[in-house]
Amino acid sequence: MNVGVVGFSDRFRQALMPCFLNHYKDTNFDIIAVSDIWKRRREEGKSVLEGKFGHSVQACVNNDELYKNKDIDAVMIATADFQHAFHTIEAVNNKKDVYCEKPFAETMEDARNALKAVKASKRVFQVGTQRRSGPGYHAAAKFIQEGKFGPITMVEMTWNVNQPGRWRRPDLVSEIRQEDVDFSRFHCTRPKEAWDPANTSNTASSGLILRVSSASG
Repeated sequence: MNVGVVGFSDRFRQALMPCFLNHYKDTNFDIIAVSDIWKRRREEGKSVLEGKFGHSVQACVNNDELYKNKDIDAVMIATADFQHAFHTIEAVNNKKDVYCEKPFAETMEDARNALKAVKASKRVFQVGTQRRSGPGYHAAAKFIQEGKFGPITMVEMTWNVNQPGRWRRPDLVSEIRQEDVDFSRFHCTRPKEAWDPANTSNTASSGLILRVSSASG
């Protein structure tokens, strides 16, 4: 199975690539191409992947170029959150199987459009949603489902954490240049905006706090 990388992002480099490297030989997978609309990431992707896999890797300026490579069987999508559904539709319409990072979509319209495309394509598709397979989470779900909390009266969730060291990238903001990025393509289906380095080089995130109250305290 020949795989193309859509987005040579930190998520791909720090999480997906190490997992892939642990298993690709045993499962007969390989990475042969990388697509990124930022020149810096595209060149980094080619260099890093060639070093890891020991063979040439095609660097594509965008996904149109990527999907011209008919040797690609599947893609791993690790782009900006709002791009995931759009890039999934692109991939399955080009008859590629897909592993897509979460969150899958930011709007219900994007989610429905992608769901329709995936079903029509009959391609293999997976969303990399965390906290679904670990035994601790299964045990917690079972505990709740068996009613051991007692009658639940309220569930409160808060997602509000700022991690400057992880998400704020002043060095990248100062280094990224408009001429090195296909900023029009970056927007996908979103309204076009004026060039803003912070929008293309940073990722926003936060942490989740979940509180459950029950009659038993």
